[in-house]
Amino acid sequence: MIRRALISGLALFAASNAFASAPAKGEKKEDKVVGQYVDIYPVAMPIVAEGRLINYVFVTMRIHLTQTADASKWRTKEPYFRDALARMGHRTSFANAKDYASVDGPRLTAAFQHEAVAIAGSDVKGVVITAQTAKQRLGLPRPGPKPVRVEIQP
Repeated sequence: MIRRALISGLALFAASNAFASAPAKGEKKEDKVVGQYVDIYPVAMPIVAEGRLINYVFVTMRIHLTQTADASKWRTKEPYFRDALARMGHRTSFANAKDYASVDGPRLTAAFQHEAVAIAGSDVKGVVITAQTAKQRLGLPRPGPKPVRVEIQP
């Protein structure tokens, strides 16, 4: 009895998956348009404050391409975009002035847009940050000016 119920449940599950993946009436599977963008895998951006490494934030970005761009060509060049983002992050700190667990989004997107245009030319329409994940959330120093210490330090 249990075996019959299990087999019929598996058959129903397989049939529902086959029905869900079938193309709609009058639509071919090949007609689905792939978006005109390139996703950049997470890159560790160092957060530096007062000359000290405070944290790493893993940033995922998306480069939006124009309608005439060859998206598959630029997706194969994703390592170049990722390398440019990593080099840029190690040249300049994109630390958020109010929170060391995130990056300064507008500064980072503006700088990376410049790098993406240098790689892909006029095929780049825009750049957005899709995700930010901090390596460390607790135990970070408070952002802002540090109080002046009155005691003498040897």
